[in-house]
Amino acid sequence: MLLDATTLLLVTTILTFMVGSLFLLSWSQTRHVHALAIWGVAHLSGAAGSALLGLRGVIPDWISIVVANAVMIAAYGLIWTGTRAFKGRAPRWVPIAVAVALWSGGCLIPAFYESLPARVIVASSLAGGFCLLAAREFWRGRSEPLVSRYPGMALLLLYALAYWIRVPLAVLAPPQTGPNPLQTPWLTILCLVGMLFTLAIAFVFMSLTKERAEHLQRLAADTDALTGILSRRAFVARAEAALAARSAARSPAVTLLLFDLDHFKRINDAYGHAVGDGVLVGFCHTMEALLPGDALFGRMGGEEFACLLTGMTPDQALIRAEFLREAVARISVPELPQLTVSVSIGLAAAQSAPARAGGASTGEPRTGRLDGLLRRADAALYEAKRNGRGRSEVAPPAWRRAA
Repeated sequence: MLLDATTLLLVTTILTFMVGSLFLLSWSQTRHVHALAIWGVAHLSGAAGSALLGLRGVIPDWISIVVANAVMIAAYGLIWTGTRAFKGRAPRWVPIAVAVALWSGGCLIPAFYESLPARVIVASSLAGGFCLLAAREFWRGRSEPLVSRYPGMALLLLYALAYWIRVPLAVLAPPQTGPNPLQTPWLTILCLVGMLFTLAIAFVFMSLTKERAEHLQRLAADTDALTGILSRRAFVARAEAALAARSAARSPAVTLLLFDLDHFKRINDAYGHAVGDGVLVGFCHTMEALLPGDALFGRMGGEEFACLLTGMTPDQALIRAEFLREAVARISVPELPQLTVSVSIGLAAAQSAPARAGGASTGEPRTGRLDGLLRRADAALYEAKRNGRGRSEVAPPAWRRAA
């Protein structure tokens, strides 16, 4: 059964209009996602262009050819600039206007307007170019972990290829039109591809928006609102995973450091909570600048923080802890010369116990469990507080305590 191009254009118009309306409805609920609004306008423009193409022979040719294709080219340009907006980049309208002007100006030339292959080459090149630019924008933003961006890139590249295939075909096998210019195999195939593209790209764009919202929610849950470092929940989850991975790989020992800012309540009482918050933020900035890149650092609550150091012996971890403690002691506020900051640190290293005579080791596993490390580090921190604060204490190995 042969498919009727006029019917396909009507279905494409209705489908594209519904997708555009869906984008605008989603944008009305999330006004900060400007890409949804641009994509919505793009699909509504595409629906208008398809409707004008479908009225070929009913309305003047200059409308169904010149205006219709100009609107379609602008629609693809809007899809491209919508991907820019989704990435957080400024939308660009000038290239869209230039593309529309190039097409419209060409149609003012009689030789170009009367040549169907020339019109096909220009319109297809412009539409495919905007699809390629949109795919490029998705590729440039690949650092953001959104799985749907790769199907989106594939769809845009395939659609660009579908348009660009028409360029050599227009030269090698020029399209032949009959009494009804809509009844051409080219237009029928393009309508089918356009319908599938509209459905697929709408699904991908909506998935991208949903994935980003979920990603931002996870980041908010994993980040301490004041200091910007890992929250307690995120630190515990990542530390547990790191310990499990190193235990399976029999990696070097790890050390847990617990920090507690000394007399922090006095700072809040004497200078106010704004200064206290500033001290917390300054402490975290100092730690992030001096800790190794693979260290896990998070806020456990209040003025207490934790850090998991990997690839260091206990002695090396103690040297690093003392270096951090001395750096914190040098924190100063010129406007508050009497303000002093100090920190107490408790360390607990996860190591295997010495082997027994039979060859088996005793005590906790090489990397241990996080809850056990936290208990031992907390005991060492308490010891540092009891011995005068502003110092570092190392918890004895679990096997020695058990003995």
